[in-house]
Amino acid sequence: MEKVLVVEDERSLNTMICDYLEAVGYETNPVYDGLSALRSIREKEPGFILLDIMLPGIEGTDLLRRIREFSQVPVILLTARAEEADKLLGLELGADDYITKPFSLKELVARIRAVSRRSGGRPGGMGKILTHGVLTLDPFKRTVLREGKALNLTSVQFDILTAFLKNPGRVFSRMDLLNAFQENAFEGYERTIDVHIKNIRKILEPDPAHPRFILTVRGVGYKLSEEEIL
Repeated sequence: MEKVLVVEDERSLNTMICDYLEAVGYETNPVYDGLSALRSIREKEPGFILLDIMLPGIEGTDLLRRIREFSQVPVILLTARAEEADKLLGLELGADDYITKPFSLKELVARIRAVSRRSGGRPGGMGKILTHGVLTLDPFKRTVLREGKALNLTSVQFDILTAFLKNPGRVFSRMDLLNAFQENAFEGYERTIDVHIKNIRKILEPDPAHPRFILTVRGVGYKLSEEEIL
């Protein structure tokens, strides 16, 4: 049974989310402020986090930044902010997805399951290990190595990089890459791809300002260099 940490200071909403998740088979742990959430995560890392952006103590974006310093646990942001810039900031800090209040609990569960499928791996039918120069991607273990050293990727970053390694040299539009990780039923912004690419470059590239692996194709999108970098 997957354990979900619900970080939401509005107690009635927190209770409603927890009750619904438990009714569909999840174990929940409700907390109401950022400091309590941070302690809970450090003491016993949950399998999943629902994180409100507007929190007392530590704001949700600051808490997410701290979480990503030591954990890649899947995180969905709960936000009342409709501005795209706020959502992009959350993704840049390492959120796997976001959902804007008010939301339906049925959609929330669908998003949790979609992110869990990506981050937890899928048994069988995963395909072969992919290699490209110094990069090795294992789709079953969901690991990426650069020169034998593991890269610390979120589930979204892993799925985008998988698409690139399957098709070196292919130019992907932002919508192509969005479809690599975004469920068809969910609304998404193509602009979020630029944030994910920026984050992947920070992890992958020796010099992110001058990328060698993931190249920009102006006016179209991105591609993995056909040259096998050694």
